[in-house]
Amino acid sequence: MPITRLSLTDFRSYTDALIAPEPGFVVLTGDNGAGKTNVLEAISLLAPGRGLRGSALGEMARHGGSGGFGVSVRMGDVELGTGTLAASPERRIVRINSATASATALGEWLSLVWLTPAQDRLFAESAGSRRRFLDRLVLALDPAHAHDSSRYEAAMRQRNRLLAGDRPDAEWLAALETAMVEHGAAIAARRASLVESLGVRLASEPAGPFAQAALALEGYDPTADLARDLATGRARDAAANRTLVGPHRQDLLVTHLDKGVAAASSSTGEQKALLIGIILAHADLVAEAQGRRPILLLDEVAAHLDPLRRAALFDRLDLRGGQVWLTGTEREPFAGVGKGASWLTVADGQIALD
Repeated sequence: MPITRLSLTDFRSYTDALIAPEPGFVVLTGDNGAGKTNVLEAISLLAPGRGLRGSALGEMARHGGSGGFGVSVRMGDVELGTGTLAASPERRIVRINSATASATALGEWLSLVWLTPAQDRLFAESAGSRRRFLDRLVLALDPAHAHDSSRYEAAMRQRNRLLAGDRPDAEWLAALETAMVEHGAAIAARRASLVESLGVRLASEPAGPFAQAALALEGYDPTADLARDLATGRARDAAANRTLVGPHRQDLLVTHLDKGVAAASSSTGEQKALLIGIILAHADLVAEAQGRRPILLLDEVAAHLDPLRRAALFDRLDLRGGQVWLTGTEREPFAGVGKGASWLTVADGQIALD
């Protein structure tokens, strides 16, 4: 279901904003710093996690505002909302049809996939960046991934703290390691399943302007005995002040299939094309698995794309359907989105329908 209404209150640069977009393309244009990305970030908060910027909740409340913020969307007969109160700026509140809910429950109603300029550096950044990117893709297919990820991270942090002490409790360490094994197995299994499915989908796409990507995982062997490796590696991990084995060490490897080179060695334009190809293939997987297309949030997606690739992107998005939010400084690069799009201009904390 597309978003038919978006409401923002004291969020980032917006005192109060209301948008009623059409089901297809939603194009927001305006100067740099006008607040276009803020709109996409607000939508991204209606999924488990910390949104497309990964910011602390307290940073999202408007300066000079109430101290809290609110974001809500309507999709058919369903209303999803999230935000904070001034008294608890780092405590997130989630509501579904006015009833209090968990952030994980949002994934049952809404699937979101986004691409931002920050991700243009994905292949040159740390393994952690690619791991977070991969987990976001997994999360769009299975909201339970957030639960296992948070439990695994919590157990690992506690284990690291215990190992840093003089005499760590062996029984408590064993209990934490058991939790890491349980949740780590679920995390690794979902990642492996997605990489396999996504690889098949990417390979099935016809040759075109978007470079085909081959995907693989490295850095952790899910068939290894993690319980044994954690137990025998306590002294090693204590000396390193971190846990050196587990799914938190995995990395997503992406290869430009046609050229047979790592994505990190490809040109800026090719890297952008590889990312877009992955995002589009993933959107198709979500649509098949859930019977609904995810909403795509594509921030400054026209950057580094030549006219041929831009036209191919808009044609494919139009063919597959679903709601797509796009941002840019000018309208001209989006001329190919066709009729029926919602055109919005962003300026001075205001959003106007063209």
